[in-house]
Amino acid sequence: MKRVTGIGGIFFKAQDPKTLQTWYQEHLGLPEGGIGSVMFKWQELDDPKNEAYTVWAPFPDSTSYFEPGKATFMINYRVADLDALLTQLRAEGIEIAGGPDDSEYGRFAWVTDPEGNRIELWEPPPEQ
Repeated sequence: MKRVTGIGGIFFKAQDPKTLQTWYQEHLGLPEGGIGSVMFKWQELDDPKNEAYTVWAPFPDSTSYFEPGKATFMINYRVADLDALLTQLRAEGIEIAGGPDDSEYGRFAWVTDPEGNRIELWEPPPEQ
């Protein structure tokens, strides 16, 4: 079973997310995606008709979304079958820190790596 299929997003804490996003837009050309994030669109190599995206998003410094991790960032990994991966991780003794949660953006779950970094696992909705 292929576990991770790509990077779904890069999330990091910022003292002033809006100002930082504007700086990246002005100086590096990262287009604002409507909710303070950037969506890099791409196509899958094995199925070019399938469009996908990777999200880049600054979060407020005060966010608790990365907890219980202590890092100022969180990587979201794109997965093909979240339920199968969670079953496999549990069998390997990995504690699931949260989820699965369903939303309009897909399905999410969280684990923590051995150094305490929170990891988000994301199964996109079927049309992604």
